[in-house]
Amino acid sequence: MPQPALPHRARILIEVPKGGFVKRELHQGSSIDYISPLPSPYNYGCIPDVPGLDGDPLDVVVLGPRLKAGQTLERDIVGVVRFWDAGMPDDKLIASETPLTQKQAIGLRRFFKIYAVARLALNMRKGLSGRTAFVSVVTREELDLSWQNSR
Repeated sequence: MPQPALPHRARILIEVPKGGFVKRELHQGSSIDYISPLPSPYNYGCIPDVPGLDGDPLDVVVLGPRLKAGQTLERDIVGVVRFWDAGMPDDKLIASETPLTQKQAIGLRRFFKIYAVARLALNMRKGLSGRTAFVSVVTREELDLSWQNSR
């Protein structure tokens, strides 16, 4: 069965601005999910009306300057961070006004490798088990080619 095509653009709700420490679940009101010991190097949000495989709204990393928490905006989808959280696939779309550069992909890989370790510790503290790991960063072009080849 072929995988669905990745959207070219998405409407995104920012939950954590670049430089922020507090992860809020704005799609569920404004409850605090966790407080990070390190600032987020990226804007982080979700597509509220599109569920991810974990049942929560699909996560999105938004590249570029700092945005405001609660801000809604449209951006091109330029790639995906493949990630597992507590035994479930938990991919994060990558959104930007420009194509994903090699430098940005390297930065995302570095960040999500560290994030996976921190997330695993948080999951253990919450009593959650299962694989928690960074898998890869995949560009828009790689995803489109994979989708075309699966048809």
